[in-house]
Amino acid sequence: MLHFIGFFLIVVSGTAGELCIGRAMKEVGEVHDFRPRALLRVAGRVMRIKWLWIGIFLMAIGFFALLGVLSVENVSFVAPVTALSYVVGGLGGTFFLGERLNRPRWAGILLVCLGVALVILGKH
Repeated sequence: MLHFIGFFLIVVSGTAGELCIGRAMKEVGEVHDFRPRALLRVAGRVMRIKWLWIGIFLMAIGFFALLGVLSVENVSFVAPVTALSYVVGGLGGTFFLGERLNRPRWAGILLVCLGVALVILGKH
């Protein structure tokens, strides 16, 4: 059961953190000027957006969960299983960020799920 909780935290909180940071960057807008002073202004704007800090917090939870799971499982098992984050990312991109995912992208996510299923079946 602890392994399941660890994988859940890795996949859901880590990906939710990425989605929150993506939302923060959408609020800032596209960066066109890459001179140091302009980048510092963008960084200052980003630092004031709550989604950035929520995202960092969630990604930290995912990172520490990853450390915990790696202390008891092989990387060759953990890395493929955490690819389920593509599912969470696709759903989060659709419902949280309002992105449109086309059929080929959903098909790719399904293939990832099938690959994860094979890795899990191969463990037993």
